[in-house]
Amino acid sequence: MNAIDSVTAAPRATWPLDAWYVAASTEEVGSKPLARQITGLHMVFFRTGGGVVTALEDFCPHRGAPLSLGFVRGETLVCGYHGLALDCRGRSDSMPGQQVGKFPSARHFPVIERYGFVWVWPGDPAQASADKLHPLPWAESPDWAYGGGLFHIACDYRLMIDNLMDLTHETYVHASSIGQKEIDEAPVKTEATGDEVVTSRHMENVVAPPFWRMGLRGAGLPEDALVDRWQVCRFTLPSHVMIEVGVALAGEGGYHADPAKKASSIVVDFITPETETSHWYFWGMARQFAVDDAALTDTIRDGQRKIFSEDLEMLERQQRNLSQYPDRKLLKLNIDAGGVRSRLMIDRAIAREQAAAK
Repeated sequence: MNAIDSVTAAPRATWPLDAWYVAASTEEVGSKPLARQITGLHMVFFRTGGGVVTALEDFCPHRGAPLSLGFVRGETLVCGYHGLALDCRGRSDSMPGQQVGKFPSARHFPVIERYGFVWVWPGDPAQASADKLHPLPWAESPDWAYGGGLFHIACDYRLMIDNLMDLTHETYVHASSIGQKEIDEAPVKTEATGDEVVTSRHMENVVAPPFWRMGLRGAGLPEDALVDRWQVCRFTLPSHVMIEVGVALAGEGGYHADPAKKASSIVVDFITPETETSHWYFWGMARQFAVDDAALTDTIRDGQRKIFSEDLEMLERQQRNLSQYPDRKLLKLNIDAGGVRSRLMIDRAIAREQAAAK
């Protein structure tokens, strides 16, 4: 493997703002305010009495108290310090003993609730459009099942993108679950289009690792059969990675095999920056086999949780090293091409926003 070059200095901004980020799962946002920092901005999410999800800056315009320490009353969020009530647009609605007509508003962020997630747009509200939301057709189809979770990870969100766009690490970090030596041996192909980076790897006539033996059982297929395995990692802005993964009975067409001959899934990864050295990681798996088997969904979720916990430890320790030695040069190898091109796409999006702001 040949080195491409060394890592260059990071741009002034480290994430795009004019984009939809996953802020929370639908279940997380209820009548109790939820505080969450996203792209360096402190936000509060709440559901009004009418069921509408709202996002405001977590800063009361009266005395700067965190609105997340307040409570929901009808269609307003009431500050828990002095009782200033704000509506869904952040406008002052009422306050005991005060006329609030000239009070400043709290910043309001565009929000969409769809696909089981709450999405927030931290940038220019005028640019926010539902048409720009990442499409998830599997999330609205009865032919798919989904289960997932959330981790808070103390590392730069781009390190997670690097991790997901180069699955060579599975052989080492996940040796007991999804790793196998054939991952190292299979050639990697990376392509970039205008709005997507794709890294793919295909393995033929291999033994399924433990996680995929479980998948074969769930799909009603023999777990000890030789299989053709695939990994197709797709990065899209601002920080989403969808990974098509699966195994098919060997010789049945691999990625293109008949559904009855394979266990195929999409590993869902929404990586939402919190700070420059931390992020929210919304993970899960959407699958097309045994979709009515709730027990299997739970089993897969537990398996993924264990796998991603291994990533968490590695990435957080990697971040500590990088923070301690910020001037050290790192190599970019051919296996890193997916992450390198994904970062380039991020940098270009940031540059476009900065140019438009001038």
